[in-house]
Amino acid sequence: MSRLGNLGARLYRGEVGYDFVGKRKIWYGISILITITAIVGLAVRGLNMGIEFSGGAVFTTPNTKVSSTDARQAAEDASGGHTVVVQELGRGGLRIQISELGTKEALPVQEKLAKELGVKTNKIDTQLVGPSWGEQIASKAWQGLAIFMVLVVIYLAIAFEWRMALAALVALIHDLTITVGVYALVGFEVTPGTVIGLLTILGYSLYDTVVVFDGLKEASKDITKQTRFTYSEIANRSLNSTLVRSINTTVVALLPVGALLFIGGGLLGAGMLNDISLALFVGLAAGAYSSIFIATPLVADLKERDPRMKSLAKRVKAKRAAAAKAEAADPAAEEDDAPALEDAAAAPSGVVGPRRQPASRNRGRGRPSGKRR
Repeated sequence: MSRLGNLGARLYRGEVGYDFVGKRKIWYGISILITITAIVGLAVRGLNMGIEFSGGAVFTTPNTKVSSTDARQAAEDASGGHTVVVQELGRGGLRIQISELGTKEALPVQEKLAKELGVKTNKIDTQLVGPSWGEQIASKAWQGLAIFMVLVVIYLAIAFEWRMALAALVALIHDLTITVGVYALVGFEVTPGTVIGLLTILGYSLYDTVVVFDGLKEASKDITKQTRFTYSEIANRSLNSTLVRSINTTVVALLPVGALLFIGGGLLGAGMLNDISLALFVGLAAGAYSSIFIATPLVADLKERDPRMKSLAKRVKAKRAAAAKAEAADPAAEEDDAPALEDAAAAPSGVVGPRRQPASRNRGRGRPSGKRR
């Protein structure tokens, strides 16, 4: 068995573990800091809206010896200072986007570009994009996002409970905010592909969260009938048991997206692929983080406010105090009672799963011989 597989088995059995829920204030602080950074970047720099949303013209040129830098300068001069984006195409062609360029301005700009690039005017393909088309896309995207959020909350409230539905909604908003903030900070162009990427990551993020919540639902079944663990400790046990599965799912999803972003977009210059790949990469990473460090601890926080869970926590605390008092009063019984005390004393540490069973008090006495004494 591989090391990762062995670790997953040990996590599932409870031989090792990490107290994710107990350190939730740290994760909340990190998430708040990242979210504030994303919001500040969005407010200061704003989004670099693509031509599909702002309107303008797209000029596609044939093979030319002019570099993309010179072509950008020529397009800026020809358009009178409009925002220009130049992408290199295969076979030496260029794709020149000029934002907010009207129909009357497009033909003069096309002629000037042809002259500067040394090609014939009729060889430059021109496409005009109106801002109303982009507004329709944005409107449909917002509608789809709102419908998706409502359906998610309803489904999780029915399949699990309202606390888990609220935690999942917070995690989704967390992932979207971070992804949009990263777009603002790095200055990537927002295109319809970006919108598709944003809507896609919601499904991945929700999948990770549902996997964790499903394990938590099973682990917390009939929780009030026992007095060994509080709800937060049960949540942490469940989270550790599904940790490796969540990591494996995220890594497998990130590998092809990372190849698309860093190799396709970075090395091969496939700039149009960056629109969707960056949204997917950041969103997948944020979704994995939120399902582990935000959603489950938030459910535990909300659940611990329940009167039944408060009563359970008091009973667990009282039982552990009684066990500690008994151990202090009778040190000779420490060896026999150590396994039972370990469950009570070590539970908050984050170690999950079954622990050592008490040794039989009849061990070593042998079987009856059948002889009368």
